[in-house]
Amino acid sequence: MQQYMYLFRKKIVIATIAAMVCMVIFYSFVINSPDIASSAAEKPVRITVKQGMGLQEIGDRLHQQGVISNVTVFRMVAKLKGLENSLQAGDYAITPGTNVTRILEMMAKGETAYQQLTVPEGYTIDQIADLLEKKHLGSASRFKASAQKNKLGNSVLQADPAVKYAAEGYAFPNTYRFSSGTAEEQILALMVKEFDKQFTSELRDRAQAMGLPLREVIILASLVEKEARLPEDRPVIAAVFMNRLKLEMPLQSCATIQYILGYPKPELSVQDTMIPSPYNTYQNMGLPPGPIANPGLASIKAVLYPAQTDYLYFVADKQGAHHFSKTYEEHLMMIEQVRN
Repeated sequence: MQQYMYLFRKKIVIATIAAMVCMVIFYSFVINSPDIASSAAEKPVRITVKQGMGLQEIGDRLHQQGVISNVTVFRMVAKLKGLENSLQAGDYAITPGTNVTRILEMMAKGETAYQQLTVPEGYTIDQIADLLEKKHLGSASRFKASAQKNKLGNSVLQADPAVKYAAEGYAFPNTYRFSSGTAEEQILALMVKEFDKQFTSELRDRAQAMGLPLREVIILASLVEKEARLPEDRPVIAAVFMNRLKLEMPLQSCATIQYILGYPKPELSVQDTMIPSPYNTYQNMGLPPGPIANPGLASIKAVLYPAQTDYLYFVADKQGAHHFSKTYEEHLMMIEQVRN
């Protein structure tokens, strides 16, 4: 009897060990092997996991879109890895054939599929809107409509009633990543939030010490951004504009006329400088009602830390370098030099 019990227990132990070995082999195979056969040319499938979706529903969606072959295996591995309650909502780009463990890790870490948009320094709201639509990331018209609002998220935009877009000047130039399907207003809010981040407390303190409201800093920075071609010219151009303001001279910035026209016209005519508009700095004294572009940090700093100079005029040569003068007579002579 004892020998029988011994043999019985031995069989149970052997069977248990065998089952464990099989489970380990199966588990190892599942977590390290592609879930389904895939071609090297196969493109990622966009999977949307919504807030509140359970493990079964996520598995069903993956199966329906051909990403995994077995929902039960997906659920089992999720439980073995302790990830069944950790999967995050979002858009995921998953190539069919990716093993189940990798898929679960992506969703647990929130490695969502991002769209990317790079906004160059000096782009206007109109240019950003066109770029957004060209890259199929959103509607230009909806982006522009959002830019007209005086409030985006937690940011209140300081805008004159005469401005075209309240957000002009505050959509900070940078590279942005966001999930597919992000609304145009949210994309713009990201840019305004980045502006708030880049315009640090140190820069705000500097503006306050200079007696410059934020709105005036950004208007001046937008003029510098559109006028300057070389980095070293920015602080000097900023100084010219500020010197003119102190002497109550019109700014006479060609960039403001180009903003009115809506395109960069290389050579302005006398008629162009007579266009009736609050943005026309040839016809109106002081600053235009709002920024004429979205300046980068270098142009903002140029306004806050301008060159110490008495220059009142500048003209650009064919290579984009600016030449500065203190008197109108010197300026006329410089124009003749750079054009010959």
